[in-house]
Amino acid sequence: MRLPSALAAAVTVMTLCSSRGVLPLRAQDSSLYVEHADILRGTVINSVTREPVGRALVFSPDNRFAVLTDDKGRFEFTFPRERRENGAQFGTAANLFSGRPNALTARKPGFLDMQRGQQAVPVGPEQEKVTISLVPEAVIVGRVLVSNSEFERIQVELYRQEVREGEWYWQQAGTATTRINGEFRFADLPSGKYKLLTREILDRDPLTFDPRGQLFGYPPIYYPVAKDFASAEVISMSAGKTFHANLSPGRQRYYPVKVRIINPPAEAGAQVQVWPEGSVGPGYSLGYDPGEGVIQGLLPDGNYEVHVVTYGQKGTTGVTRISVHGVPLVGPTITLLPNASVALKVREELQHPEAIAQMTITTVDGRAISENERRLSYLSLRLLPAGELGFEGMGSPGPPTSSNDDSLVIENVQPGRYRVKATIAVGFVSSITAEGKDLRRQVLVVNPGGAMTQIEITIRDDGAEVEGTVEVATSNGAQVRGVGSPGQPVGVYFVPEKDGTGQFRVAWVSLGGKFQLQQLPPGDYRVLAFDRVREDLEYASEDALRQYDSGSQMIHVVAGQKEHLQLRLITENE
Repeated sequence: MRLPSALAAAVTVMTLCSSRGVLPLRAQDSSLYVEHADILRGTVINSVTREPVGRALVFSPDNRFAVLTDDKGRFEFTFPRERRENGAQFGTAANLFSGRPNALTARKPGFLDMQRGQQAVPVGPEQEKVTISLVPEAVIVGRVLVSNSEFERIQVELYRQEVREGEWYWQQAGTATTRINGEFRFADLPSGKYKLLTREILDRDPLTFDPRGQLFGYPPIYYPVAKDFASAEVISMSAGKTFHANLSPGRQRYYPVKVRIINPPAEAGAQVQVWPEGSVGPGYSLGYDPGEGVIQGLLPDGNYEVHVVTYGQKGTTGVTRISVHGVPLVGPTITLLPNASVALKVREELQHPEAIAQMTITTVDGRAISENERRLSYLSLRLLPAGELGFEGMGSPGPPTSSNDDSLVIENVQPGRYRVKATIAVGFVSSITAEGKDLRRQVLVVNPGGAMTQIEITIRDDGAEVEGTVEVATSNGAQVRGVGSPGQPVGVYFVPEKDGTGQFRVAWVSLGGKFQLQQLPPGDYRVLAFDRVREDLEYASEDALRQYDSGSQMIHVVAGQKEHLQLRLITENE
């Protein structure tokens, strides 16, 4: 069993810290320690069953303290108190590990760790008891059923639905190779939506395999029996759930395929993607032979799209369609076209002197900077793939190529559909357009062939200012929430209404329950306050937001407006 990273700290610290007290650093220093102990007790429980979790490692995120729970899930820390004489701190050795941590977390095999969503629990300076909830992992197990699994170790791929900039897409979540009996297992999964598929494999059963005769293989199958990724069933997983999924790929004839590249890359390699025609998704594959400049491999009968991408300073992309029908396919060709460039034209419509001063800097550390560098100092723009799988490459403006380079250009943009996301350090982006299209609500289409696309961005500094408080409901009514504790940041999310002029924003809440947000773009917003960071908030979907109707507040703001809000905290259980 592989031990967690915090265990290194635990080995050191547990020689000093037991479940009952702190041992002296050195025997001769025992006189430095205090008479009164600072004790923190707690329990680790299963977040689903609420049962205690024994032999779990409890540790502080800074790795200063660690201890194991007993068989009833209980743990105890004893922290040294600072000893003072004549009003001054006494000694340094006694205070080497002094001061309780401001947060604790726990981990144990079978439960999620912090990288998978486990939250740290805040610990107050005078707190005596704490409860830590561990989220049990979800597991997907199953078998790939083929007649000769002893010789066919098939790869199984898992995809998880993730959220990026408010919209979901499918991200690969793991790959497993079947055992000799065809079994596979995906563990340590957080709650979410998943899709499952097998990768294609050539049948190499020594009893039937003939490299000079007809070749057979197993095309990909998408759970449970779908023909492509788009129509695969979505598997919904919750904490602690185990899902059984069996897949039965069918054995089919495979035929050699060879596609010649008209203008193969001189040095750079090529990435090849093969999709069933009309359906973007993983499963099939072909390889690139740089010696012959050809794409080749094996495919079963069907119609396919072959995409080729080369990387480097001057990237290229090529697409062709092929059909395989009962015989080897030799002869199709593909031409690689240069990737496009996207130029940015920025218009600054500023009114306030402080914003103008921040945006009109001309030197950094005494060095004159170009117009490109000046804009990049406050502007961040990204092109994000708009598809559910996002195979197109992302892009962002690069650094200037020379001191005289005043252009702001995103190079090497692959053909495809992109969502444009721009953020700035001062003011707000009031418009993003290209060829008359509003890119805040429409996608940017980049065509093949290297043509230049221009995006126009307008920046203003007369946004609205919003401040307020976050409250939590109690049995005695509403009270101001003291939020902002370490490990539990609370955010206020400003979600723009669909087809409106607003832009998504987040304000963080201080310890007193207060928040403030400046330069909120004019528009209509749904405002929500969550008791934890919500990187998974699907704010681009009205259906996903509807579940928070009772806890949200609708506002309309105009340029220069000042607004005060009083929000109810939406807790994890809602």
